[in-house]
Amino acid sequence: MSHEDPSGGYPYQPYGAPYGQQPPPHYGYGHPYGSPPRPSAEGPRAGAIVALVLNLLAIVSCCNLLAIPGAVLAGLALGRASTEPEKARGMLVWSWVLFGVGFVVTIGLFVFLGVNGYLDD
Repeated sequence: MSHEDPSGGYPYQPYGAPYGQQPPPHYGYGHPYGSPPRPSAEGPRAGAIVALVLNLLAIVSCCNLLAIPGAVLAGLALGRASTEPEKARGMLVWSWVLFGVGFVVTIGLFVFLGVNGYLDD
């Protein structure tokens, strides 16, 4: 025996009905039973903004030449975050790789120059 909410809403289990005849109603909180939550498009977008800002800072402050293509990839990922999130995530990975490799090369250059006495006055 199925009853409808008089306002035309979700079905409910009437008082005294055997347990388990109908699933509990979904009132709009969380995701419905049995379906996974949708991934948010804000993940790639937020990561792209952070990668873009850090790559641009690396270009200006450290003369990190590998940060230039990293910033370009982060900008492209930011543009595709809502339409093609999987491609945006791939571009973000490469943007972070370029940022990290450029950072390590810059630190290695300063260590090399310091050990060989080029940074001494």
